[in-house]
Amino acid sequence: MKFKASQIAELLDGSIEGNQDAEVDKLSKIEEGEEGSLTFLANPKYTSYIYTTQASICIVAKDFEQTQDINTTLIKVENPYESFSKLLEYYNQVKLDKSGIEEPNHISKSASIGDKPYIGAFTYIGKNVKIGNNVKIYPDTYIGDNVVIGDNVTIFAGCKIYSETLIGDDCTLHSNVVLGADGFGFSPDQIGVYKKVPQIGNVIIENHIDIGASTTIDRATLGSTIIREGVKLDNQIQIAHNVEIGKHTAIAAQTGVAGSTKIGENCLIGGQVGIAGHITIGNRVRVQAQTGIGRNVKDDEVIQGSPALGYGDFNKSYVHFKNLPKLVKTIQTLEKKLQAYEKNSN
Repeated sequence: MKFKASQIAELLDGSIEGNQDAEVDKLSKIEEGEEGSLTFLANPKYTSYIYTTQASICIVAKDFEQTQDINTTLIKVENPYESFSKLLEYYNQVKLDKSGIEEPNHISKSASIGDKPYIGAFTYIGKNVKIGNNVKIYPDTYIGDNVVIGDNVTIFAGCKIYSETLIGDDCTLHSNVVLGADGFGFSPDQIGVYKKVPQIGNVIIENHIDIGASTTIDRATLGSTIIREGVKLDNQIQIAHNVEIGKHTAIAAQTGVAGSTKIGENCLIGGQVGIAGHITIGNRVRVQAQTGIGRNVKDDEVIQGSPALGYGDFNKSYVHFKNLPKLVKTIQTLEKKLQAYEKNSN
């Protein structure tokens, strides 16, 4: 799809310097711009590229003043970065604006589907499923019985949503997300043979939540595993049964959260963090990558290490960790001097 400079300027409330009929059908970095592409200049370090870029249109600040001839058409706006981000969002909406129901698929007769759906091929929708308006379900997706999905939800290819799962409005599930698989519940008998504990709860995903590719969220043993409003989960995260994650918390890739742990609001948790079960993490906690958490964490703590230490304590300790060989050698030297002193004293 092609867009003219005049259309883009109208969308961004910007002014044009150059050819208002210039057309673009792709986006590019300013240093890699080519004919037919749209780019932007926000960082002054990249100013030199505006005189060499081959991009057909470039978004710049209103106060930009050229010092050389420019081949590209300029669209001047208040904030180039925000304007370009707005275009990216619009471009993404256009690109993903699919509709209709593809074949083959299976949709239960008792399922209800709202307005303007997109349902990709090889999708299975079970009994009593309720799907809201403007929901996009990409191919090879499984939706179990009694699932409820709100409005404006996008579910990318290969997701598996087990029965009884509840998903709110404006959520995005990336490929191969699994919601509602059984929690890791087993109990050993008298001879050490593990027996499965039935997992009869569900998963609740509130509004405005993004879940990265191949992330798994287990159903509760009883009650619900709950992901609160605005949470952002990266790829390949494991959330165990009966976990609760507070509003607007963000968790990076390969983190694992064990069962029944409660994480507060507005936390930032780095990649490859391990969180033990049955603990409570407060609000606004910052957790550095590869930290291991086995204790309750108070509001506003910043922690690192395994087991986790206060961030400042960890950095002070790490200085000594690096110097351990030197410290050992110093101690050995002092011991030899002490032994020699004691021998001479006798």
